[in-house]
Amino acid sequence: MNSQSFPRTTAPTTAGPQLRLLRRQARLSQLELALITGISQRHLSCIETGRARPGPGTLHNLLMALEVPLEQCNSLFLASGYAPRYETTPLSSPAMDAVRDAITHVLHANNPAPAIVLGSHWEVLAANASTQVLFDLLGLPADATQGLNLLTTLLQPGGLGDHLINPEQIRSIAWQRATREALDNPLLAELLQNLDAPPSCSAVSNELPPLVLTRIRSPHGELNFMSTFTTFGMPLDITVTSLRIEHLIPADPKTWQTMTAAYARSLLEQPPG
Repeated sequence: MNSQSFPRTTAPTTAGPQLRLLRRQARLSQLELALITGISQRHLSCIETGRARPGPGTLHNLLMALEVPLEQCNSLFLASGYAPRYETTPLSSPAMDAVRDAITHVLHANNPAPAIVLGSHWEVLAANASTQVLFDLLGLPADATQGLNLLTTLLQPGGLGDHLINPEQIRSIAWQRATREALDNPLLAELLQNLDAPPSCSAVSNELPPLVLTRIRSPHGELNFMSTFTTFGMPLDITVTSLRIEHLIPADPKTWQTMTAAYARSLLEQPPG
C-alpha cells in the first residue's frame, strides 16, 4: 500500500487573515480585489486586519472573486459569525431536477463517443450508452460501470488500466491530478492512501503532441481518444461544484468508425420498447 501522506497548509482561523491569505494566493493586491468586488480598499484592509466584519453579501462577493471552493467558503462564513451558506444537496433531490436533466442531455449528445459523470472522489455517477459500448468492445462485464471508481479502475490490476497502450502516461496524469485534489478532499486522500502510486513517467518525446491521448488496446485494434471535461458554471451548491463530465472524443477516423458502428449495433440489439 502507498503510505504517502497529504499535508495541509496551516491556515489562520479567523476570517480576516484567511481572506488576506486567499487574496495573496490569488496574486491580487488589495486595490485589485476592491475594484473587482466594488468595495473600498480601506474597508477591505479593515476586514483583513479584523477591525471590521464583512456582511454576508460582501463576504460572498469576496469569496466568489477569489474563486474559493464552496466548502471552504462555509468555513469562512462560520469564522465570520454566520451560518454556513452553501449546501450539499443530494443529486437525487427534486431540487436537482434541472441539473440531472442537463447531465442526461450532455451524456446522450456525446454518443457515439463515451462520456461519464464523475463525483468528487472520482466515483462514476452515470455514463452514456457508448461507455458500455466501449466496455463491450474490451470484453469488460456488462455492469462494469456500476459502482465504478475511475481512479481505482485505472490504477489497480484487472481494470480499464490493463487495456491501455500508454498506461504510464495516463496513470501518472490521473495520480497527479487526484493528489492535487486530495489536498482539500479528505475522502479522496484516504482513497489514495489505499492505492499504489504508479511509477513516474520518464519517457518524454522530443516532439510533444498537442495533448496526451488515451490509447486503448481492443480486439478491433488501437482506439485513440482525446479527453475533455464539462463542469457547471456559476454553481452555488457543493454537490454541483464536484460534478464533472469526462468526454472521450475519438482522436482519429478509425476510432470514430469503430465507435459509430458499435453504437449503431447496440441500438439494433435493444429490445423493442
